[in-house]
Amino acid sequence: MNFKLKKAGYTAILTLITTSSVMAQSTEINEVKPFAPTTEYRTWSIGVGLGVVNQWNGMGFLRDFKAVEHQLGYNFYVRNQILPSLGVQAEYFGGKLSGGMKTNDNNFSTSLPWSASLSANITLANINWRHREGIIKPYFTIGGGIMGYQPTTEINGVVSELESTTTAFIPAGLGLKFGVTPDINLDLGYQLNLVNTGELDGVTRRRRDMFSYTRIGIEFALGNGNKPFLANRNPVADMQKEYQANYDELAAALQIEREEHEALKAQLATDLADDDADGVANKFDKCPGTPANTKVDGSGCPLPEAKQVVQQITVTEEDRRVVDEAIKNLEFDLSKATIRPSSYPSLDKVANLLIEKNFSLKLAGHTDNTGSMQLNMRLSKERAEAVKAYLVSKGANPSRIEATGYGPTQPIATNSTAEGRQANRRVEFTLY
Repeated sequence: MNFKLKKAGYTAILTLITTSSVMAQSTEINEVKPFAPTTEYRTWSIGVGLGVVNQWNGMGFLRDFKAVEHQLGYNFYVRNQILPSLGVQAEYFGGKLSGGMKTNDNNFSTSLPWSASLSANITLANINWRHREGIIKPYFTIGGGIMGYQPTTEINGVVSELESTTTAFIPAGLGLKFGVTPDINLDLGYQLNLVNTGELDGVTRRRRDMFSYTRIGIEFALGNGNKPFLANRNPVADMQKEYQANYDELAAALQIEREEHEALKAQLATDLADDDADGVANKFDKCPGTPANTKVDGSGCPLPEAKQVVQQITVTEEDRRVVDEAIKNLEFDLSKATIRPSSYPSLDKVANLLIEKNFSLKLAGHTDNTGSMQLNMRLSKERAEAVKAYLVSKGANPSRIEATGYGPTQPIATNSTAEGRQANRRVEFTLY
């Protein structure tokens, strides 16, 4: 591994952090209320990193070459922060992967010149809740992408260089971001990459290869420096500050109201005295001395007695004809309370009659004596309720419709014949 290159990369990152920290100290960030739209924040950022690439994974996954070697890797990403805890990032990664055997000189070296992936970056928490900006932010990432690779192997002294090719891979990682300034995060992360091939190390196996990338990097917020960086925002602290300010303002207003209330109580006691207890203050009472329990108007004078209006409801022969037609056409599915569609037109006329003339209607369900008494009582009640439900669905007033089931207790014909039993299975309509 080229440790000089790694040292130079880390030195460059630390230099950028120091320079950006000094520049950020002179920027005054605008206050943003909780639940403000994302247009009030900076949501775009870029990041760079350097780290170590190897096949160590810490979870016991098998590898073809047992001896782990460390190589340099580097990455660059662009991220859009959708929510304080969720971002989507497009990332470029490059580097080199190598390994060997502990018992012989067999080894491999794979060039990883490029990879492109799209991942979700999920921030788990803001550890230091006392700060409005996120100080330490654990996160994990998961996504997918493609990469180019070209392995070279040395097996038993024979060097083989395979062709450069591409494959899909799944990057999954976790890490910590440290808020160096409101605009800059220091990024420490570990990423495990599952590759959709068993030839990443130049040796064909049935299992897929994987490799790790442990890095240190830096992230910069883009855009107007007067706006806060959404990824560094602590929404809970924002809400606490907003609620505290609202509470202080409300408490001050309530104190003023209490003082004004005490001053008004004495004045109200005089102005709103009601000597005749008619509900109208003496100041506005034009008819003082009203007898007790007398209903008065707004000026304290007795109200004239209201004349009771009796509405005369008349059921005409035409109304009865509409009802008789509905009774005659009413049909149900056998042994069920389901109204057949052929009955709908005549029931619609009854519904219109109830709506237009504000009639009340009694529905009485009846059955023959076939079956148990319990079953017939329930079926007759359900059929009457089914007719009521249909009429209500067409706009009739449910409070003016009564549905009752009588079962076989009120036959109008003998149950000894099929014709008599048919006549006894009915729903009677009574208008009033």
